[in-house]
Amino acid sequence: MKYKQLGRTGLYVSELCLGTMTLGGNADAGMWKAIGAVGQDDANRLIARALAEGINFIDTADIYSFGQSERLVGQALKDIGVPRNEIVLATKIAGVMGPKPNDQGASRGHIMDSVQRSLERLQVDHIDLYQIHASDSVTPIEETLRALDDLTRQGLVRYVGVSNWRAGRIGKALGLSAALHATRFETLQAFYSIAGRDVERELVPLVIDEQMGLLVWSPLAGSLLSGKFGPGAPTEDGSRRSHFDFPPVDLDRAWPCVAEMRAIADARGISVARIALAWLLARPHVTSVIIGAKRVEQLEDNLGAVDVVLTDDELARLEAVSALPSCYPGWMIDRQDASRRPLPFRPVASN
Repeated sequence: MKYKQLGRTGLYVSELCLGTMTLGGNADAGMWKAIGAVGQDDANRLIARALAEGINFIDTADIYSFGQSERLVGQALKDIGVPRNEIVLATKIAGVMGPKPNDQGASRGHIMDSVQRSLERLQVDHIDLYQIHASDSVTPIEETLRALDDLTRQGLVRYVGVSNWRAGRIGKALGLSAALHATRFETLQAFYSIAGRDVERELVPLVIDEQMGLLVWSPLAGSLLSGKFGPGAPTEDGSRRSHFDFPPVDLDRAWPCVAEMRAIADARGISVARIALAWLLARPHVTSVIIGAKRVEQLEDNLGAVDVVLTDDELARLEAVSALPSCYPGWMIDRQDASRRPLPFRPVASN
């Protein structure tokens, strides 16, 4: 397992992060049951196995099974007896947590109420990375930033991040953080997979320029790239995609990617999922890839991705089959910027 610097911070996190969206779903949890209904005993086993393989980064959210995921994570860490300083614990806030008008969003009120509830469920006195999970078009960004700054000053939160925001809104938030001398977003958590590379258009250039950590959610596109789907692999009736078709993916673009990954995986004698994860791990702008599992066998297969080093030829094949179609203003920027790129040094002849 490799460890990478989290954005501009001095904190290091494992290149694989254990996602816990599969924890806690039950018959009353709606879509969360389809995503996963992992109970406490299995949660303990999954977390213990991940930690044994070098993962030091765990990601959850208050909305996952309406708080149940956080509860299971907190209890698992207590049951396993992991020293608090050995774990980088991340959670998120902003989703709909109840029927009342203030049970969602990134307002100061909801943030202050939610952080206390998350701390109680997780059974900890601080959260390492607290992330705004949704783009709140009602709350002024300044209000959100001030609240997060207060939490870091109080020691309840150590770093803050954002998820599922547009590049322009993130850029505005970073500028406001500097102007207000407030805690800034250090990470972006975004959907990214070989079959869903939209993040590369505007968000990846932003995180590189601003030195933000990029955390990848749904690297297998909701199990679509697990090898269970596509040419040569009939859909499994019990799979997550059969009951919860998310995130949306352009299948006309996805299936050629799956076919190419299957050819590489078969030649190596490993799973398609490992190839999909290895492709992301090879992206220099990716800090950590969030993996989730319902069973230890699934987790172990995903963990094996850290040992897969794709060759230049394999990377080129995957790049060719998954490349984003050119769109404006990208194609115009590439055309106009061509003459501004570094030129080879040519010494001037002396007289």
